[in-house]
Amino acid sequence: MTHTARRIGRTLALVLPVVLVLSGTLAVTAVPWAGQATESQMLTASSENVSVRAKSRAPQDILRDRLLTELQAKDPGAALTQLQREVEARPSLAEHCMSIARALGRAAVELYGPTRAQTFSRPVCDTSFATGVSQQAQGS
Repeated sequence: MTHTARRIGRTLALVLPVVLVLSGTLAVTAVPWAGQATESQMLTASSENVSVRAKSRAPQDILRDRLLTELQAKDPGAALTQLQREVEARPSLAEHCMSIARALGRAAVELYGPTRAQTFSRPVCDTSFATGVSQQAQGS
């Protein structure tokens, strides 16, 4: 008798959480999320374009976005130092270094103005940061 009770208990311990999760999920999907719905709405986990995969981003785009965020959080000098370290660590990024540095220069002008942004200039990536500052200051 104890063996049978134990076996039933183990089965319930495994099956019951699954049943509760599934029933809770089904209950949530049937809730009308918009306040004034004229017809029944269902929340579905799929979308119309299921076969369309999200585009993966290139490493240089990810690095540019991360450095622009760092520029805003700290200063352009920190972002340029990080850019130099990343290019040294991953030489494949060297061909994109100038465009990233120019983007940092343009962003620095937006935050600090042309005169103050120029003070952060360093010889990273052929002085492309200074070029970006100059282009943004001239409005091109």
